[in-house]
Amino acid sequence: MKYVGAHVSAAGGVFNAPLNAKAIGAKAFALFTKNQRQWKAKPLDEETISLFKKNLDEAEILPKHVLPHDSYLINLGHPEIEKREKSLDAFIDELQRCEQLGLDRLNYHPGSHLKKISTKECLEYISNSMNTALKQTNGVKLVIENTAGQGSNLGFKFEHLAYLIENSIDKDRVGVCIDTCHMFTAGYDIRTREAYDKTWQEFDDIIGFQYLMGMHINDSKPDLGSHVDRHDSLGEGKIGLDAFRFLMNDERMDDIPLVLETIDDSIWAEEIKLLYSFVA
Repeated sequence: MKYVGAHVSAAGGVFNAPLNAKAIGAKAFALFTKNQRQWKAKPLDEETISLFKKNLDEAEILPKHVLPHDSYLINLGHPEIEKREKSLDAFIDELQRCEQLGLDRLNYHPGSHLKKISTKECLEYISNSMNTALKQTNGVKLVIENTAGQGSNLGFKFEHLAYLIENSIDKDRVGVCIDTCHMFTAGYDIRTREAYDKTWQEFDDIIGFQYLMGMHINDSKPDLGSHVDRHDSLGEGKIGLDAFRFLMNDERMDDIPLVLETIDDSIWAEEIKLLYSFVA
């Protein structure tokens, strides 16, 4: 069974996110557990945690179908040690917040070399940061998101993600989130049946479907292989609807959060219905 939702607002408190998801007919959702553009946030209090769990029950959404996203400021592969350590501290805090909320995974962008160090060195820094975070936290899975490869961002090749998994000290607590827009603009085509099957076979060969723990469902404004990260509404971009029709009938994507990050939140309810209408 598919669990489709969107990255909903947590304005006014994280406890509002489940209700915002329920309002658009979502069976899954993503959220920021703190302001994504600030380093610090006040700790979650017991009342907030309790209300979040209550509203999650009311929305009839399971914790495993929630895909929290960390702050955009975090760069686990930063070339400068002080800034890398600052990112790691913030990342650990985000993992602990997920644990407090009873959530079992945290989605994050792997990191950027900022054109100051090699890809290999940056991946080593990210891997080391991940392993430190695994040692200092419990239960919550580290879900690495593929990127478009814009600027100096790593994670646009399946091999980057595979390296981070392979070098993890706890492979039971690592996984990946595949963003369809990022996948496409990184050069992985999914528009036709043949292309879709080829790309996902490559994914399985290099990473493995056992590590797929969530997806971001987005069309793409830029072209295939452009390495530009600009989402579009479903069917309005360069990917088109067939890829999402294939996906909704692919049992390998069952029982994980499938989260819209398309550009018009006013039509998320319609896009969720559209995706479910594709199920044969």
